[in-house]
This record gives sequence, C-alpha cells and structure tokens, in this order.
Amino acid sequence: MNAEETMRAVVARGYGGPEVLESVRVPLPEPGPGQVRIRVEAATVNPVDLVTRSGTLVEAGLMAPRERTGIGWDVAGLVDRLGAGVTAFAPGQRVIGLRDLLDVSLGAYAECLVLDAAAVAPAPPGASAAAAATLPLNGLTALQSLDLLDLAAGDTLLVTGAAGAVGGFAVEVARRRGLRVVAQAGASDEGLARSLGAEWVVGRDSRELAADVRRLVPGGVDGAVDTAGLGVRALAAVRSRGVYVTVVGGSTAPPLRGIRVHQQWISADGAALAELAAMDLTPRVADILPLDCAAEAHHRLAAGGIRGRLVLVP
Repeated sequence: MNAEETMRAVVARGYGGPEVLESVRVPLPEPGPGQVRIRVEAATVNPVDLVTRSGTLVEAGLMAPRERTGIGWDVAGLVDRLGAGVTAFAPGQRVIGLRDLLDVSLGAYAECLVLDAAAVAPAPPGASAAAAATLPLNGLTALQSLDLLDLAAGDTLLVTGAAGAVGGFAVEVARRRGLRVVAQAGASDEGLARSLGAEWVVGRDSRELAADVRRLVPGGVDGAVDTAGLGVRALAAVRSRGVYVTVVGGSTAPPLRGIRVHQQWISADGAALAELAAMDLTPRVADILPLDCAAEAHHRLAAGGIRGRLVLVP
C-alpha cells in the first residue's frame, strides 16, 4: 500500500491515560453511499474524548471494548470525496461535521474522516477551521437542549456553567430565541456571560443558587439548561411545572413540583448544524496543537482551567 492510500490518525490502543494515544498510519477511508469524506483541517478535543480513551464509556456499557478506538467527534475541513447519491456538497467545499458513533476504530483525530452527509453542514462563513471545529458537538448540544425546553420568547432560562463551551453557546442561542437568561458563572467570567447575552449573572460558587436566582426572577425561571451537572440545586431554581434539561451523563434530578426533567444525548444533525453555522456565534479556541500532540491536549484538558477548546490540526 503506497503513501497516497494511507493517512495518519491518532487512536487509543486499549484504555487508560493519555499515554494510550498512538499516532498510526491506516488505510484511507472510502465514503459509501450517502457519505462524505472530509480532509480534516481541525478537530476539537472534548471531555467525551477523555472518557472514551479512559474506558469509562466501556465500563458504563455505552460501547463495546475494542483493541483500537477512534477518538474525536468534531471536525472542520474540506470535502475530499463524495459517496454515491450525495448532491448537497461539492469537492473542495468547507464543511463542519459531527461523528456521534462511539464504537468505531477511527475518529476525527485523523487526516481524513468519513461521515454521513446528514451529519455535515457548510462551515460558518469567514470562520477559521479551528474556530469552526468548536461548533458541532457543543453547539448542537446547546441547541438540542433548548429544543427540549420548548420555551417561548420572553420566558426565563437558567444556564449553569455558562462560561463553558456548551453553556456559552446555550446563552447565545437562547438570546437569539428571545429568552431572558440567568447565567451561572464565576466572577472572572461575568463579563463573558453578559457579552454572550445573559441578562443576569449568579455566582458559580453560590451555596444558595436557587435563592439567588429567585431573587432575580420571582417564582423561579421557566426552564434550566444544566451544563454543570448541578442536579437538584439547579432544579430548585425552576418554577413549578417548568422544565429542566441536563447534558451531563449520569446526572439526574427528580421531577419535583411537576417539573419536566430531560437528559439530552447529542445526535448528529446536519440541518441543525447549518442553522447554528448561520448564527454567527462566538467560538472560543484556547489553543491549537499539532495532531501528534493529542496526548498533551488530553493532559491539559484533564487539568482543568481552560476557557474555550483545544484544537488539533493534522
């Protein structure tokens, strides 16, 4: 097999710490019917990548153990080849996409990635590849969580972890839908939360989150997107018969006071991704690293304190 028929990819050999990440050469994947091959320009490092690599998802029964596991969900790049029947994209077009399949041998940490065309959308106009790559997983999680809330313009919303990647997008998209947002964020992130569209900000370290929210919104907010996994602490800030959505796996809250409780599990959706790409949202790139520095990126993300996303480039 010659070099033109192979590509570089970073995979996890077994499960464990960042040291199990390995750069390998693998056959260049071919798109099947209804699929698109993307030449990767940028791939985002997300918390789900860390729990995939560590084996936590295997232990939770969400994926089968395998010798080699693909890592990486978010991608931005150029359409390289089209599978049969794909007419919505053209070779050379800048796109973004989301890989939401867990049990695969190749992920977005690679020089090329094959996705279903339905998981791909045109890239945000004018955005760099690194900025565009931060949108799919985090932006779709925010958008799909807001869809579950089904709130109307003028309604009030609490977003916990509002300075985080999902929380920040949730604040922005909520404001574009006419919602009035209470953001939970640290003191150093208050300016960011307000710039994203929050009308009110409550402290991240507040011991009385619900009371603080209810002082701002008497009776409680109409809904909450709990990106920080606070559970009943965030639920208590929601009015009776309101709605609560968590995006943190394993973090559940009881449906007290008639509150509707949902857990959002991300799913690839090219149409929704195109909607997000047209919104001119605020991407936050913490740093850009070469693909071969994936292990370093995992160490840095695990250490915490990063604002924005680390992005790998082949």
